[in-house]
Amino acid sequence: MASKEIKDKYAIQAVDHALDVLEQLAGVKAELGISEISRELDLHKNNVFRLLATLKARGYVEQNKNSEAYRLGIRALELGKAFLSHTGLIRVAAEEVARLSAEVNETVYLGIMRENQVFYIEDAESTQPLRVASRVGTRLSPLCTAIGKTFLAFYDEATRDKVIGANQFAAHTSKTITDKGIFLEHLKAIKARGYGIDDEEKDPGVVCVAAPIFNYDDQVVAAISISGPVTRMVEPAIQGIFAPKVIEACKHISRAIGYSGSAYP
Repeated sequence: MASKEIKDKYAIQAVDHALDVLEQLAGVKAELGISEISRELDLHKNNVFRLLATLKARGYVEQNKNSEAYRLGIRALELGKAFLSHTGLIRVAAEEVARLSAEVNETVYLGIMRENQVFYIEDAESTQPLRVASRVGTRLSPLCTAIGKTFLAFYDEATRDKVIGANQFAAHTSKTITDKGIFLEHLKAIKARGYGIDDEEKDPGVVCVAAPIFNYDDQVVAAISISGPVTRMVEPAIQGIFAPKVIEACKHISRAIGYSGSAYP
């Protein structure tokens, strides 16, 4: 009650509404139009338009020129990264991402879970002509990505089921797992071996290998993946090179931010 009274007394309505808009854009849908935001927040369209114009001018939202819908901008990503940097995660992980990418010469991603989706916050691209491109700032389903499946495999059952329930099993390719029972067995295998694989499940011709990063409280807080074309990400290379190296990188980061458990193989 006291906190509500303080909020009512000191809240600035325009700021409150601007934050509501940002939180709405951080939801499941990648982009929203003015009418959708107005309806969800019960705000007049003119008010929403002015809020979006202000946020757009500051770089916190961007507008799709084709659909005229809005999405989070790069400044929102930078704020999130600034928060994570205070935990030591970004500082240590960014160095490992760059080092790992240089070592294997494949694209390496750092991802976190936000709003039940994988959010890519850092990467280092391969220098090879045929390579996987940057995904920084994008959000993807955890059901078809190596990073997402790695999170789910190491989550507690309640958190895992919540995230799965917030997403849909969609066939992005012919290799996407769309049966929940098979998917859950797949997660058990990931946890047992210590790393997850996206075997052309999101994009045809692209294979990813990911491992988890744990914090001091034994919680999985991020994951790193190595991504490359299927012609190079073959099974012997995954088992002998890519999986061991991504696990070692994640283990180093986890130790640096206080993890002392024994989840790694």
